[in-house]
Amino acid sequence: MISLENKFFSSDIFSSAFLLGNIGAPFIIGLAVGYFAKKMLKIALLLGGATVVSLFAAEYYGIVHISDAELQNAASTATHAVKSSGDFLLQRLSSITTKGVSGAAGFFAGFRLG
Repeated sequence: MISLENKFFSSDIFSSAFLLGNIGAPFIIGLAVGYFAKKMLKIALLLGGATVVSLFAAEYYGIVHISDAELQNAASTATHAVKSSGDFLLQRLSSITTKGVSGAAGFFAGFRLG
């Protein structure tokens, strides 16, 4: 029984090498990806909003005609694309470590900071 305990505690999970490689680095990678993802989402929303406002202005002056169904279809397509890319990022970050928790936690922390 003593040898089993010694064997179990022989690998030091609190060593700096273990923590940095398995928890710290994936968290930092996730933090960077989450921060970048939020900034890119903000830029995409800014450009999408500017496009919709310019289309509304063009419709007001009679240049184009926009149906509400087409506008809602475009919005739902864009929402689906954002959701699938977010799912892809989280799945990829989860595969960095065996448990995947630190990469995903870093992503959410970075997304919140961004």
